[in-house]
Amino acid sequence: MPTTAAVQPDPPDLLRRLQSLCRGRELGALAARLAGLADLVAPDVARFEKTVPSLRPEASAVERGAQHLVDLGGKRLRPICVALAARLGTGFDERALQLAVAVEMVHAATLLHDDVVDVGDTRRGAPAARMIFGNAVSIFAGDWLLIDALKRVRKAEVDGVLERLLDVIEEMILAESLQLERRGRLDTTQAQWFDIVDGKTAALFRWAMFAGGKAGGASDAECEVLETYGRHLGVAFQAIDDLLDLAGNPDETGKALFTDLREGKLTYPLIVSLGREPALEPLLRDIIGADESTPEQHRQHQRVLAILDATGSLDECRKLALDHAARAKDALAGMPPSRAKDALLTVADATVHRPS
Repeated sequence: MPTTAAVQPDPPDLLRRLQSLCRGRELGALAARLAGLADLVAPDVARFEKTVPSLRPEASAVERGAQHLVDLGGKRLRPICVALAARLGTGFDERALQLAVAVEMVHAATLLHDDVVDVGDTRRGAPAARMIFGNAVSIFAGDWLLIDALKRVRKAEVDGVLERLLDVIEEMILAESLQLERRGRLDTTQAQWFDIVDGKTAALFRWAMFAGGKAGGASDAECEVLETYGRHLGVAFQAIDDLLDLAGNPDETGKALFTDLREGKLTYPLIVSLGREPALEPLLRDIIGADESTPEQHRQHQRVLAILDATGSLDECRKLALDHAARAKDALAGMPPSRAKDALLTVADATVHRPS
């Protein structure tokens, strides 16, 4: 494992990454809070980056496939959650570091698997691993990252964290299964959307907060508070993802608009709007499985967006995200004041304003 003693954090680079969480960069107060967050976690993120698995000279195709995705980076939001939860207590030690790497490896594994299931061509603005190495390599690369994550959690030897991660992985698989069963179906309900999101997205945020808290010596009651924060943060994060899929900027998100719908996934604004305007249904059926590059598809997208605007479903989706961000912050109300607590409040606020 690489040594971390001589690591020099790079706050400016980290700040740019964190600002990708925030659409309102012109909002001075939030920008200042993001700068404070970057300053706090920069040493932790630098240690994290030095500890992420790197290729051996004799690396297999599976390792190269995994490394392709890991090297694309990302916001590292889940590892930051581990670090901040640990900093609420005794701090970001070697055990918390291994848990932070583990949560990112689990997340990366799900992305590799998702791109195969969804037949995705790009990821984070670059070719998906399956486009370079093939579907089989991408599947095994995801499995390899999951094993790496589990080994790290076992090595950390933090009480209850490995068992909880196994439960979370099961939740994620069952949520993916439910989403697969609902693929292409326009009768998906809001309750089913929450079931999918709780397992597919929020569960890993919950675990990140739980794991960091445990590593930092948090009590069972405090860990329950941290998990509540993670759950609501995850729902807010997914609600904004759903919004960006329909009305985001592809240059910032790294993926084309309406990607989820073309893959047959019914996002929150579409579920809301279908309940208010039945005329939306035939338009959505035409888009599912279609080629996004045709002029006719572009016109259909514009018609869908007009209906979403008229029914208020985009606004309702953003309100949902704001509500869950507020619930995440409320969950921390009883925690003693600290820079880490302030940083977690900033993460919740920035998540609902992110452009990507």
